Amino acid sequence: MSMKDKCAIVGVGLTPYGKRGEFFEIPQSDQIRGALNIALEESGLELQDVDGFCSYSVDSNDPGMLAPSLGIPNVNFSNMVFGGGGGGTCGAVANAAAAIHAGLAEVVMVFKIITQPAHARFGASYGSKQIAANPYSDFHRPFGLVSPVQFMAMLFQRHMHRFGTKPEHLAEVAVATRTHASRNPKALKRERLTIEDHQQSRLIADPFRLFDCCQENDGGGVILVTSAERARDLEQKPVYIMAGAQGGSSQWGHGLTMQNQPDDVYASAGHKHLAERLYRMAGVGPDDVDVALFYDHFSGLVILQIEDYGFCKQGEGGPFVEDGGLLWKGGRMPVNTHGGNLSEVYLLGLTHIAEAVRQLRGESSSQVDGAEIALVTAGPSNLPTSSLLLRR
Repeated sequence: MSMKDKCAIVGVGLTPYGKRGEFFEIPQSDQIRGALNIALEESGLELQDVDGFCSYSVDSNDPGMLAPSLGIPNVNFSNMVFGGGGGGTCGAVANAAAAIHAGLAEVVMVFKIITQPAHARFGASYGSKQIAANPYSDFHRPFGLVSPVQFMAMLFQRHMHRFGTKPEHLAEVAVATRTHASRNPKALKRERLTIEDHQQSRLIADPFRLFDCCQENDGGGVILVTSAERARDLEQKPVYIMAGAQGGSSQWGHGLTMQNQPDDVYASAGHKHLAERLYRMAGVGPDDVDVALFYDHFSGLVILQIEDYGFCKQGEGGPFVEDGGLLWKGGRMPVNTHGGNLSEVYLLGLTHIAEAVRQLRGESSSQVDGAEIALVTAGPSNLPTSSLLLRR
């Protein structure tokens, strides 16, 4: 039973963005309320219409407590995508659509809020002494491999070794996303960036430099999903959910930390299995995609996802991004037209879905002419990860 085009995104509400720790003292429920109010207002839905909740990445906002605090009268569906990081972003939207298509709920809010204490960092969590020893950590912690940037740097080093990918290719990704962010009034990093600026920035984990790494921010948002039939009568142009895939190849597994995948999977983003399923469910291919929103926790993973989703062959991602290949306008494929995690804000991928919605409504600050289909991916990390195809 296909859910293609049976549901639609009808509202998006984003909180203000702040530096890490800036909103830590504000209850997450209050921030969710603010984002939900924006999403409801632009959609034309009422608070009492919401009857489902979806989130991801170990969210502590229990719907049993969140619903009464928001004033939502009934909870008919609640769901959490397994796993940490941003791998579940698209999966949460797909689960919302599946629930509505199955008749379990009518309007589902997908939500995520990040508030970090000033003294703690997401990027240092794998090295925390508070994390108990387990079979996964035995593969990395004794050897000083304790942060996501280190894990992903090793994956990309293998790609460089096998295919001759260059550090300058990373710079192309960073420069393209910053160029797009310079037009986005909400982006936190809007100063123009050059290839030389990138190459002169400090090394974080070879080959990744400062501008290859996502920001660390506070903020979040709410995305409202309902049936396509109901969406036709609401305020916004519906953005239809063509397909949503989640999971991945078991050979990728706990790939972020274990680092023991087969060679063809190791030098990738681990999304090839997802891409094949996603395109098959939607009945389209990479040639049909007008704009791509690739999860960019690190610039190198954009290059690997370009390959996994079939925009070029494995090993050709470096040349694909050369000479402004990801730019709007004039590039081979407009990528992360909002600035992405690298330059707009890092909110575990929620803003990539928001930008896809803007593109398909014709509202982006780097608008792709006639954009019909958008690809959105969630974080290459441990399974499950996920991706979406959305259409105008």
